[in-house]
Amino acid sequence: MRKRSLTLLSDGTLLRKENTLYFENAQGRKPLAIEGIYDIYVYGHVNITSQALHFLAQRGIVVHFFNHYGYYDGSFYPRECLNSGELIIKQVEHYLHKEKRLKLAKLFVVGGAKNMERNLRRWGINVDFSELLKELESVEKITEVMNVEARIRQEYYALWDEHLPEGFKIVKRTRRPPQNEMNALISFLNSRLYATIVSEIYNTQLIPTVSYLHEPSERRFSLALDLSEIFKPMIADRIANRLVKQGIARKEHFRAELNGVLLNDEGKRAVIKEYNEEMVKSVRHPKLKKNVTKQRLIRLEAYKLIKHLVGAQEYDPLVAWF
Repeated sequence: MRKRSLTLLSDGTLLRKENTLYFENAQGRKPLAIEGIYDIYVYGHVNITSQALHFLAQRGIVVHFFNHYGYYDGSFYPRECLNSGELIIKQVEHYLHKEKRLKLAKLFVVGGAKNMERNLRRWGINVDFSELLKELESVEKITEVMNVEARIRQEYYALWDEHLPEGFKIVKRTRRPPQNEMNALISFLNSRLYATIVSEIYNTQLIPTVSYLHEPSERRFSLALDLSEIFKPMIADRIANRLVKQGIARKEHFRAELNGVLLNDEGKRAVIKEYNEEMVKSVRHPKLKKNVTKQRLIRLEAYKLIKHLVGAQEYDPLVAWF
């Protein structure tokens, strides 16, 4: 059975009875084939029994929680079973060593910029960020690397905006709360992507709290933020672009709240449907010579990072060829 992500948008209870997982709500009790669940995304008000959590932990199923507004809250991250003492030492060593950390931080920015260029060209905008990327060669602080990344992204959003339909302009990137529909859509997709990357890291030997571009923090899986630099353009931004240009995301899918704009329940369903369909699409991998899903690309990127950390192969960030 092929495992898939399970999204819970309605309120209810996740419970275990004997060796079966159930989701119970006002419509009744529905059995869930746990063998077919890869990870779970909870958007509704869902109670999870301790027996259900124990069952999920046994199966190594990560559960991600999102608040009422669709923002990521946190994850139930089962005890890691793939830990490698050698890799942990190497991962921390690359964080503590200034040059090694800078090298990886710069590569994440380069990969993200190349994927932004790729998007703009797909959308009929001929551009390259080579002049800005050249600045990375001389910077010696992580804050300077992030400054270059911020300027690239600002230019990217401005160019993208020129080709977005009226009513769905970014104008200026705003968060928590987003100030318009396009910002709300981008933030929602980025939040979902971040959680997906957390799931993929869990299924490797990497420690999710040790990162290079983003500063490690007690309350976030900062390595997922590093990897998201690569994947936000090729996944979240492309979905957002398609949703508004094809009229799938419409004005009635949003609501004014928190002095900003947020997706309503109907909008969340439409976006999640598109996201889930995108992540299971396959592309022909030029090096592996086989088809892999978009979600699998994230795991493969994590494996490439592992090879770099242990000295087996230099990290080369993924640039979309599709």
